[in-house]
Amino acid sequence: RNRVMSTSHAPSYGKDGKPQQRYQLYHEEKAKGGIGLTMFGGSSSVALDSPASPWNQISVADDSILPFFQEFSERVHRHGAKLMIQLTHMGRRTKWDAEHWLPVKSASATREPASRSVAKELEQEEIDRIVADFAAAARRCKEGGLDGCEISAAHGHLVDQFWSALSNRRSDKYGGSLENRMRFGIEVLTAMREAVGDDYVIGMRMSGDEMLEGGLTAEDLITIATDYADRGLVDFLNIIGGQARDHIAHAVSLPNMAFPVAPYLPIASAVKREVDIPIFHAQRVTDLATGARAVAEGHVDMIAMTRAHIADPHLIKKLTEGRADDIRQCVGYGYCIDRIYIGKDALCIQNAATGREATMPHVIEKAATKKTAVVVGGGVGGLEAARVLAERGHQVTLFEKTDKLGGQVLTAAKATWREALTGIPRWLVSQVQKLGVDIRLNTEADDAAIAALSPDIVIMATGGLSHQVHGERAGFINEEWDNEFLELLEKEPQKLVDM
Repeated sequence: RNRVMSTSHAPSYGKDGKPQQRYQLYHEEKAKGGIGLTMFGGSSSVALDSPASPWNQISVADDSILPFFQEFSERVHRHGAKLMIQLTHMGRRTKWDAEHWLPVKSASATREPASRSVAKELEQEEIDRIVADFAAAARRCKEGGLDGCEISAAHGHLVDQFWSALSNRRSDKYGGSLENRMRFGIEVLTAMREAVGDDYVIGMRMSGDEMLEGGLTAEDLITIATDYADRGLVDFLNIIGGQARDHIAHAVSLPNMAFPVAPYLPIASAVKREVDIPIFHAQRVTDLATGARAVAEGHVDMIAMTRAHIADPHLIKKLTEGRADDIRQCVGYGYCIDRIYIGKDALCIQNAATGREATMPHVIEKAATKKTAVVVGGGVGGLEAARVLAERGHQVTLFEKTDKLGGQVLTAAKATWREALTGIPRWLVSQVQKLGVDIRLNTEADDAAIAALSPDIVIMATGGLSHQVHGERAGFINEEWDNEFLELLEKEPQKLVDM
């Protein structure tokens, strides 16, 4: 468990700038599930001019956060796990017209493509104040009982806005050479260390290669990493690949199902070769075999399986109990992330309990009375209904009129880059089979078939009609084109992607 972690992220569960019950229960479930370290509060604000409100973030800008930290840390510690937070100043990567309506600030007066904000260039007195804000926030983390903190110098936040020549056009001691551009981050980490002492964990999340024309190169970032590590400013580095200055770059830095597993592991490995402190890494590590290889081969010291824990917060517990086949694997659909960027909270496309721990259990308890249940429809909705009913101890029969389970997800997965979607029905089918559900394929559930089982419960999970069926009813489907489409879908799906 002490080689597996969940990195800081922002599920938009914050309330009034605080990690309240929902936020805490979400992370506590991972602790129950056997994780060694869970980090929360991606982009937690250290200052009022880096507002927490746009994405329901955490504010660490004053001491009112302390009781919430104390409650949170106690909740996670009781399960043997550690708890850390990410601290940041967003710089230009936020909105001016939110919360306190203060100007967006950065190293220079530049515009950030993603937020569309135009920054005010920081003056020396403002730099000094923000450095002090970072130090005060670190103190609050320690007083709140958290096991450590990291600063964000990735995804285009203020520290790496100073690092990058694309956003730092200053001519004073903070601009020009890479050595000068590193100065602000050094001042931040030095002040934090002075505030908490040498016996408290401070780390940094940073890119190992921005992969951006004119951006920070792998050579630049290794120079920064080794310098900060050699100065003793950081106890670990949390390495990613890419950056997030615009929507395309952000998508690349949060690889979805179209990407191979662990696409940026070599970037983290390259940094590890040059420093003598622990290296963490996250980015589409979806399965334990990949995570184990990354650690065993020495590429990293801890592997982060963040979205994997959204799909199944008990994956480490299942592994240690010899139940690896029961782990629900993340398919990289991106529903959890997409919701945040349209102003909603993070939820999982296949695990309904994630984020709803207060009202929906991850571990299903047995019912007091065993009942007979019928589920009509073998798509993912019907399969999940059958799984939960069987976990409750009921006798379940599942009717599916075709010869396959999985429904329209199987059709969606035929587009080549969406093949990972097959993992959703594959896991569900394996679970209902293990639980002894009576699966009846090629069987239409008419009134007589259902009544013959004398069920106490009947769930209709027949889903919606496909576009093809709707079109035929409306009379506008071209039969010749439709047949051609179906043939391509079956034999050459890549052509449809290209079209």
